[in-house]
Amino acid sequence: MGEVGASSSKHHMIGGDGPNSYARNSAYQKELLVSAEDLVRELISKHVDTDLETFRIADLGCSVGPNAFLAVDNIIAAVEERCGAHVPEFQVFFNDLIGNDFNTLFKLLPPSRNYLAAAAPGSFHGRLFPRGSIHLAHCSTALHWLSAAPEKPNKGRIHYSGAGKDVRDAYRAQYERDMDAFLSARGLELVPGGLVLLLLIGFPDGYLLASDSSIGHAFHTLGSCLYEMAKMGKIGEEEVDSFNLPFYYPSRTEVEAVIVANGVFDVERVAEMGAPMRRDPDAASVVSHMRAVVGVLVEERFGSGIVEQVFELHLNKLLERPILDHTHHKETIYFLFLKRKAFS
Repeated sequence: MGEVGASSSKHHMIGGDGPNSYARNSAYQKELLVSAEDLVRELISKHVDTDLETFRIADLGCSVGPNAFLAVDNIIAAVEERCGAHVPEFQVFFNDLIGNDFNTLFKLLPPSRNYLAAAAPGSFHGRLFPRGSIHLAHCSTALHWLSAAPEKPNKGRIHYSGAGKDVRDAYRAQYERDMDAFLSARGLELVPGGLVLLLLIGFPDGYLLASDSSIGHAFHTLGSCLYEMAKMGKIGEEEVDSFNLPFYYPSRTEVEAVIVANGVFDVERVAEMGAPMRRDPDAASVVSHMRAVVGVLVEERFGSGIVEQVFELHLNKLLERPILDHTHHKETIYFLFLKRKAFS
């Protein structure tokens, strides 16, 4: 088998504003954005030019829902504060894959916004904008998505959590390729001295993502539901064996190594923010969030007829064996602020 499967235009969140939509099941991502607000303002106040007529922002992996606007509003407020009386015009490009629900996203645009908005559909692992046209690129809790999941034999699992070294290595190699492609594309698109602001979900150095973490447990439970459906004859077991979720959660060392090897950006700040949660989630919230994030992938691979039953099983299993308290939140949120080196 090849190292990497074909990428899919359906690797996006559930759209609309219904009960299973990402717009209604992204409170965790909102908390992370709020937690980063002070850092964003502090760093923008030190690094943004004050003599620009237009300031162009790319929000990469925006998905659908109000979180995208929260991030943009905070960035613009920081630039306005920095620029004082000479405030530039703002243009914001909202980017996600072509299957993203841009219609719902733009219906939710704040009517009193102080920026011009446009969609930029396509993968952020490649070029999206003209050379030297973007002043700040923002990407929050999206870079753990791989362009494709490794096609490695992974019987009994749907992720590298708890898998053997060959599977973990395949995931890591794909992440390094994807992150390098992301940085190279941004290096061409940003102006000299342009800024990149990242919020990444990762794990501490030396930690092997396992089922005792909240993420590992959630993926292990989802996989067990799919195998249970296979035993019932509703899907094929070989189909489940070949289904790997396209997520990789790097360590700080891994992230910084890719940035250094890429060579296009200086790292101005790295901060480890922990994994802020204001409360322990209940099982129903965990399953709703999981469905909003991976429901499209499950439907794409196995058909829409089993989605409801899979996530009902997932909820029942979490109720039987909960692992939802703070002690299992092993993940760390990394805040990175990068600056484009001068063009050679």
